Amino acid sequence: MTSIGASSGMVDWNLAVATATRLVRPGPEVSRDEARAVVAELRRHAKASEGHVRGFTRLATDEAHDTPVLVVDRPGWVRANVAGFREILRPLLDKMEERRGGTPGGAVIGAVGGKVTGVELGMLLSFLSSRVLGQYETFAPAGRDLPGAADGGGRLLLVAPNIVHVERELDVEPHDFRLWVCLHEETHRTQFTAVPWLRDHLEGEIQSFLAQTDVDPMTVLERVREAVQALAGGRPEGEDEDGGRSLVELVQTPAQREVLGRITAVMSLLEGHADFVMDGVGPDVVPTVAEIREKFQQRRAKGASRLDLALRKLLGLDAKLRQYRDGERFVRAVVEQTGMDGFNRVWTSPNTLPTKAEISAPADWIARVHRTPEP
Repeated sequence: MTSIGASSGMVDWNLAVATATRLVRPGPEVSRDEARAVVAELRRHAKASEGHVRGFTRLATDEAHDTPVLVVDRPGWVRANVAGFREILRPLLDKMEERRGGTPGGAVIGAVGGKVTGVELGMLLSFLSSRVLGQYETFAPAGRDLPGAADGGGRLLLVAPNIVHVERELDVEPHDFRLWVCLHEETHRTQFTAVPWLRDHLEGEIQSFLAQTDVDPMTVLERVREAVQALAGGRPEGEDEDGGRSLVELVQTPAQREVLGRITAVMSLLEGHADFVMDGVGPDVVPTVAEIREKFQQRRAKGASRLDLALRKLLGLDAKLRQYRDGERFVRAVVEQTGMDGFNRVWTSPNTLPTKAEISAPADWIARVHRTPEP
């Protein structure tokens, strides 16, 4: 196994990879020849999706901003995400490391805590690794085992065993389903390669969120305790009846809520745009797209076991499902009223991105961005 990097500090990253790799569920049974055929087909579909997506969205990309497409297994997805977490969380962990340095016994506590956190992160990634079909990894660092762009840009990951698992579970035409998935993920790749400022803007928002994080250990432990109570059914007084808040929501300060609102709006836009493009291109190139969409939506709505649903709530994954739905409605409404070129004004600058409120009220975004200049 390739080392992710130094394991000292607040998180033992290598232990996270080792834990996840040990716990990850085996993928569907396929022969070696079948596996090679799936990988080759996903690569072909990813390449074909470039033209389909760019033609439909009218977003032009530049070879200078191009990023790689990688077909991975579940452990490969884990390694890529640990590297991404390490990259984006570095400023926050450095701040926590500095605070720990001034605490009596901080070095010993940190060494133990880093291993505990590494195991917890590994358990989380093992849970997620069997559920992700594809991912545009925006903050990918360059690496030998999973290479990224030379300038530290993103890379597109397609998780082959998960795609095979879902196409079998849904009983859909495999070749159509694989192309359908590639269309969604290629849209994310196109978003970031055609809009070069988007990556830096999103990273800035995330770093702003992390900069506001209260790194006092007792405060964090109290928030985690509240999350555990919510999962166990012991809601704190005043909690609404539909369940507790996610762990992300529980660690927010008031300033973070403002930043998170902006991040949520951007993510809703990106996910909704990808769903809209996937279905818009689909009828021309995916003959069974209607059947795939219906079965896939049923799968999303059905959920899974009680534990699975509880973990989704704790991790905020239920919010991600809402992002797909709300974002797609926004994109569809704007395109219907202003056309694709009118919608693409959303990519002009950070100021033309929709707010969280505008995601639910597309007419407000249209009025703001497309308002007639005063004479």
